[in-house]
Amino acid sequence: MRATSNFINYLMNKTLSFINLFLLMAIVSCNNNKQGINSKQQAGKNNPVVSTAKVKAILFFGNSLTAGYGVDPSEAFPALIQNKIDSLKLNYKVINAGVSGETSSGGNSRVNWILRQPVDVFVLELGGNDGLRGIPLTETRKNLQAIIDKVRAKYPEAKLVLAGMLIPPNMGQQYATEFKNLYPDLAAKNKIALIPFLLQGVGGDAKLNQQDGIHPTAEGHKIVAENVWNVLKDDLR
Repeated sequence: MRATSNFINYLMNKTLSFINLFLLMAIVSCNNNKQGINSKQQAGKNNPVVSTAKVKAILFFGNSLTAGYGVDPSEAFPALIQNKIDSLKLNYKVINAGVSGETSSGGNSRVNWILRQPVDVFVLELGGNDGLRGIPLTETRKNLQAIIDKVRAKYPEAKLVLAGMLIPPNMGQQYATEFKNLYPDLAAKNKIALIPFLLQGVGGDAKLNQQDGIHPTAEGHKIVAENVWNVLKDDLR
């Protein structure tokens, strides 16, 4: 009987040892899990998740005015618009697709290539060179409309902005007047935003233009950027 009792006591002691060991391991495991959770939480605080929101594209499609002829690229009005966007922490990237000497016909020919990249806002600044060359306004109107149609066909949700332009009456007053009216007509027909006159406050001012009297200086581009921003900002909300 004494042997049996000793054996039972032995088994009970062993069982208690295993139970104690199991409880100890459970406590350690629980503490490790808490530490792991706390470590992950702290890591999250130290390394905040970077926003994966898509950066939207604003494409400026124009001629030498957009390209920034005669000034540093950082001084051209599209770059100044990017500076404004960055200062306001807006999620947009400006793409300068200006080509010096571009006519509405040339723009219509190359726009499909430009539209290979996603576009959320399309700013159309063409036609000035048409006017200076006396190109028939029916052709300019047709080309600008074709560009608008291609943008909408490719990116139906994209917002469009049309930059209006004026020309001196070298080609006759009637031509200059019809040229001026072309832009608001197109904007109204297509229900798109209009910058009434891109060079407002700059055109005709010798101090704000280069020697050719056509292209703005760096100071002139600052005013042009404000003309653009006053209209563009409504499409960035």
